[in-house]
Amino acid sequence: MKIYTKRGDDGHTDLFGGRRVSKHALRVSAYGNVDEANAAIGLTIARCDDEQTCEILRRIQSDLFSLGTELATPEDKPAQVTISDNQVAQLERWIDEASERTPELRNFVLPGGSETAANLQLARTIVRRAERSIVALAECEAVPGSAVAYVNRLSDLLFALARWTNHKAGVGDIPWTPNCAGPEGS
Repeated sequence: MKIYTKRGDDGHTDLFGGRRVSKHALRVSAYGNVDEANAAIGLTIARCDDEQTCEILRRIQSDLFSLGTELATPEDKPAQVTISDNQVAQLERWIDEASERTPELRNFVLPGGSETAANLQLARTIVRRAERSIVALAECEAVPGSAVAYVNRLSDLLFALARWTNHKAGVGDIPWTPNCAGPEGS
């Protein structure tokens, strides 16, 4: 089977069920941003040496693939797979576990620290973009509420995992200092 079909050369793509839409349609942007988040999580896994974190991230990748499939299905067609409230609840359990293992958060922190934590923070920002795309889509078409809740909770989990990863590596949070002077003291 060939990878290319040439069907998208005119700037359109097929949703599940065969309906053709522009590649800049809100639905395509939403599942495209979910796909980008999934790839960023894959990069994080490739550079992560903690198997427990990797296992969580692999489960999330599967969920994100399901979410992308759900978003690629027009609202008038039944989705083959969906994100459930149970998957949202699992994210909450992981957030609680990671948060219990790190020092109390007392201020805003900057992304960074270890390489894995920095990659988790990058994935978090991409998930936030996916969330904005899904919300924009939901203003025009039906989107399951669990989809928005899932990505909202996922960004929180990625933040909590980044802090936990840094903590395990002996790297403290990098506190945000508003209006701090630059390297030249300006």
